[in-house]
Amino acid sequence: MPSHHSEKGFKNPNPNFVEHGLGSLIQWASTRWMNKNSIDPEDYPPFPFFENNGKSLRDNKSKLSVTWIGHATTLVQIDGVNILTDPIWSERCSPVSFAGPKRFMKPGLKLEDLPPIHLVVLSHNHYDHTDLPTLKSLEEKFHPQFLIGLGNQKWLESEGLSNVKELDWWDTFSLPGLKVIFTPTQHFSGRGLTDRNETLWGSYVLQGKKDSVYFAGDTAYYDHFKEIQQKIGNIKVAILPIGAYEPRWFMSAVHVDPPEAVQAFLDLKAEFMVPMHYSTFVLSDEKLTDPLAVTKSEFKRRTIPLERLKDLKIGESSFF
Repeated sequence: MPSHHSEKGFKNPNPNFVEHGLGSLIQWASTRWMNKNSIDPEDYPPFPFFENNGKSLRDNKSKLSVTWIGHATTLVQIDGVNILTDPIWSERCSPVSFAGPKRFMKPGLKLEDLPPIHLVVLSHNHYDHTDLPTLKSLEEKFHPQFLIGLGNQKWLESEGLSNVKELDWWDTFSLPGLKVIFTPTQHFSGRGLTDRNETLWGSYVLQGKKDSVYFAGDTAYYDHFKEIQQKIGNIKVAILPIGAYEPRWFMSAVHVDPPEAVQAFLDLKAEFMVPMHYSTFVLSDEKLTDPLAVTKSEFKRRTIPLERLKDLKIGESSFF
């Protein structure tokens, strides 16, 4: 049995991994009132936003580009293939539409302004990464190929998605001009109280004719970044999470903080880093302006040229 498989589903291979269950969640929730950082977006200056009508993206048939739409949602264009990562356009990341974390920054592109979407990659089944209303809209509009970890295919098909493929770590999937590799992360899965870790989580390497893009999804720091680099080789752009990391006693097992994200970037030996997973939903206790500020400070501390950090505004694109 592979080291990340278990009798009931899946597990993290890290022998030092600490599993935080419902009790830890309740403990954190009951002490959040003591947090000295404001997590109310109204207490901050306006967050940067780029008005993108999508025209340059719809016209792009060949250049490598990454557009940050918000949270972990990016549009990756590589060799004429248009890929969405963990798309969420919903107002809340929640099992219900009237409660749960609410979006405080609108999506950087409207659904109707997207270019034709050929592929949707889903890192795991949490509500902020696998958003069924958005997936159903994409199915209706584009009928794309959906990729996701083991254990999710039947469920997504039952929800009306017609072209779903589930993958194990290091499995590959190909489209004309593109090879996709499902790669390891340290995280967990579940959409309710009884299905924890029954489905697999992971990340993706998108290999075009010349360049490769890495999308991390959600992950803690572990040696899988070095393993990916050793097996895959050169990566042009690493799309890495930098938010939702406080308090560390609770989050460190499943979410990198900015210094760890920068270390992951170095482990991957990527040329450029695109940060994501911040400035969209309030999911943790750090100041809402900290993720990017700390990431920039870490680049400076490690004497990494800031030109390699593509700190996009929501809605902004970078062409490589």
